[in-house]
Amino acid sequence: MSIFSKLFGKKNAEEAEGTVRVGGMEDFMTLIRVYYQAVMAAQLGISNINFLPDMAVFKRTLKIPTQNNKLGIAEKSRCKKMVMEIYGINESFFKEIDASIKKNCKNVNDIKNYLFMFQGFSQDLMMLIGNLMQWKFRLPSMMTKLLRNMTEKTVHDILTKTDWKDDGVRKTCANIRQYQHALGYSEDWIKEYVYNIVLLAKKEPKPKA
Repeated sequence: MSIFSKLFGKKNAEEAEGTVRVGGMEDFMTLIRVYYQAVMAAQLGISNINFLPDMAVFKRTLKIPTQNNKLGIAEKSRCKKMVMEIYGINESFFKEIDASIKKNCKNVNDIKNYLFMFQGFSQDLMMLIGNLMQWKFRLPSMMTKLLRNMTEKTVHDILTKTDWKDDGVRKTCANIRQYQHALGYSEDWIKEYVYNIVLLAKKEPKPKA
């Protein structure tokens, strides 16, 4: 809950000074969850806002009015605009989320399974990325193009390579491909998702000794 007061309070203060910093990794993941919940609300006609905790905080913090007496429509639009402006993500990224939820969530009972599946996909993917890209994370932040190229190659290998020497890596790759098939995300979507998390993780302040 406090992430929104930090995120938007910080943004407002910086706007007053004429400088707005890009949100961190936690902010990015929170906004992605808000978008997922807003899409679910709009597509499935969810009327109980308490069923959508991240979207509820987002809505109340930014005082977003409900559009056409239907939850999710205005919140989805506002959240998408924020993510596109702050992180530079394009429209097709959100279209794939919409299509994935439409494919997998036919009713409210499907939501829990879908979110559980997406969580497993994200955890396996980022754990493997961290394992395979270890030294590459030490690249200077200014070398964003090189980092993007390396991240995209690693994602491509995870989704296509079969001759892994490590059994654990091979099994995790197989799990990720099953998740990808079930969720319906393209390789390009996964590359964009992973790259943004990797880039933001590099910008996170290092813990003090």
